[in-house]
Amino acid sequence: MLTLNNIEVIYNDVILVLKGMSMQVPEGKIVGLLGSNGAGKSTTLKAISGLLKPEDGEVTDGSIEFIGQNIHNSDADDIVRKGIFQVMEGRRVFEHLTVEENLIAGGYTRREMSLSHDVDMVYGYFPRLKERRNQTAGYLSGGEQQMLAIGRALMAKPRLMMLDEPSLGLAPLLVREIFEIIKRINQEQKTTILLVEQNANLALSVADYAYIMESGRIVLEGHPADLRENADVREFYLGLTEVGSRKSYREVKHYKRRKRWLS
Repeated sequence: MLTLNNIEVIYNDVILVLKGMSMQVPEGKIVGLLGSNGAGKSTTLKAISGLLKPEDGEVTDGSIEFIGQNIHNSDADDIVRKGIFQVMEGRRVFEHLTVEENLIAGGYTRREMSLSHDVDMVYGYFPRLKERRNQTAGYLSGGEQQMLAIGRALMAKPRLMMLDEPSLGLAPLLVREIFEIIKRINQEQKTTILLVEQNANLALSVADYAYIMESGRIVLEGHPADLRENADVREFYLGLTEVGSRKSYREVKHYKRRKRWLS
């Protein structure tokens, strides 16, 4: 469905952020994109969704194809109409609108006059939003705002939903609830999902396939079960030792081991 072919992204004509980035997102699957801060994950999503231009970023090489069409030169509104919707890091809800007004705003690209059926569908996934349907969104908790941001994306009936750090700043129990709902949305609505996460454990628990990104390029990819068995993934992303116990960096005075893919 989505293919990134060796793309490069430059900011302000000088800062090279993505360096030959390639990946694929098959239709109907959840694909995880993992990596630490500064790896280029959010830039990858912005390159796909057309949001680089307002930040003086540009795809300078390679191509991005969605259902066989090149989209890396398209405007963001055209990309949304093609069926790609990005849930940005930090939620970005419309704080002065009510919950229900936020949801209705998510369907602005659609031609249907009535959105009530899909509003009810969102409330089915997030009952808490139904309880607060008339509440101003700015007064919701962080978890409720994340639910609203995902629900608003669903209102656009996306073919591909991109989630940028949905676990950020949320309590672990709430994060698990949200990730279970993400899995249900994928299975029940057949929505393809590209999930950007630092929490490798969570992402690998729901993804069908995953990529690990560092310094603007993909360094490792595979099925979650295989990645969990990789010694470097276990140590650097899951915090486990070779024998599976929790890694303690306090016990090592000088941490010398390099990741195999950087050797």
